[in-house]
Amino acid sequence: MIIELIVTSPSCNANARGELILRKNVDDALQALTNAAVPYHGPAQAEDLVEQAGRARYALIGEASHGTSQFYSHRADLSKRLIAEKGFRFIAVEGDWPSCYALNRYVKGRTGAGSDAADALRDFTRWPTWMWANREIVSFAEWLREYNQDKPEDEKAGFYGFDLYSLWESMDEILKYLGDKDGSDLDAARRAFECFEPHGREEQQYGIAANFYGEGCEDEVVALLRKLQDRWKEAAPGDREDTLGAELNALAVQGAENYYRTMIRQDAGSWNVRDRHMVDALERLMTYHGEGARCIVWAHNTHVGDARATDMAAEGMVNVGQLLRERHGSEVYAIGFSSYRGTVIAGRAWGEPEEVMTVPPAMTGSVEEMLHRIGPEDKLVMLGVESGILSEIALGHRAIGVVYHPEYERGNYVPTILAKRYDALIYLDRTDALSPLAPELAHP
Repeated sequence: MIIELIVTSPSCNANARGELILRKNVDDALQALTNAAVPYHGPAQAEDLVEQAGRARYALIGEASHGTSQFYSHRADLSKRLIAEKGFRFIAVEGDWPSCYALNRYVKGRTGAGSDAADALRDFTRWPTWMWANREIVSFAEWLREYNQDKPEDEKAGFYGFDLYSLWESMDEILKYLGDKDGSDLDAARRAFECFEPHGREEQQYGIAANFYGEGCEDEVVALLRKLQDRWKEAAPGDREDTLGAELNALAVQGAENYYRTMIRQDAGSWNVRDRHMVDALERLMTYHGEGARCIVWAHNTHVGDARATDMAAEGMVNVGQLLRERHGSEVYAIGFSSYRGTVIAGRAWGEPEEVMTVPPAMTGSVEEMLHRIGPEDKLVMLGVESGILSEIALGHRAIGVVYHPEYERGNYVPTILAKRYDALIYLDRTDALSPLAPELAHP
């Protein structure tokens, strides 16, 4: 349930008792947050957080929106410490493999990868472009390139996308990679491409055709993935990562085919397809980087925080955080973000131009409002199995997507058992919209 201080009027004894119980829960939750929260002065001084996250193999770092500057910059600064001080090998983000791989080539100093980070981000043309093509990512990418500059290839930190929306772009990249290679791999890629081609790069059209007219391409994409799987193990050292890229593009095609086919039938099913795909891609990246490799995941709180601690579980939904915890237990460390008020970049509907929107003060009784009530400074909440009522009771926790309507604020809260969803929560009292590169990326 969502605990709020909006309660019924005590017009009868039953209502009065209910109000007293509710207020006690709120008071207990507020006291627990007060006890768990410590002042937060940014990643540079978050020693306990870095030490705890640094012991994990999978450090999951969330965000409460895809359009908040401080979520991106603080997450980047925390990741810098995990890479430089704790030896984390790569970052996997909620982005497409082809466009993220272009940035990966830049941060690793590959020839022809772009004149600067902003140039390397030109492949991020899919809406919402601001999600990765922004100045906060430019700053981090330049740091990562400098960090990698004097390191041997197998010690350079990578930047990859593990999402599945890039069906057509990934097919293009596979054909480009196999274009000068003869044999059955290219034949399998051409068969898959020819199967999708009649749908005119329209995902919804493909989903309808696959579901209702028997025109799916599942067999073709499975065959393609089998052809390319694990080929990187036999590739020459200079071609290993590009060969891995062909496999991950084929995996994205398979995941996208499944996602768009499932999306026509059920929302929860397509969500699960997407998050299971993310975990599959992540595990393949871990295998590629070798025994003992450790990674950082950047994705929305709704992906990194354990779904079993939210109302997602009742809808039959799973997510990255849950799936990784089920597989790897204490090797997973999940960090969420939240804020009380500020501004954010989002759209009014899918595909509409981005706007700077006002994020109103958080609702009474939410995690964000309680942390603000304790004091208007930024806070770090360290969580764990001994977190008392924070391990037992669900509180409203704000989540903002790429489509946002501040006027319908009540619908933006996820009931959350905080200490079961995350290992730590970073609370920033006031936040600002991030800085898109869209004007600089406009094509003539």
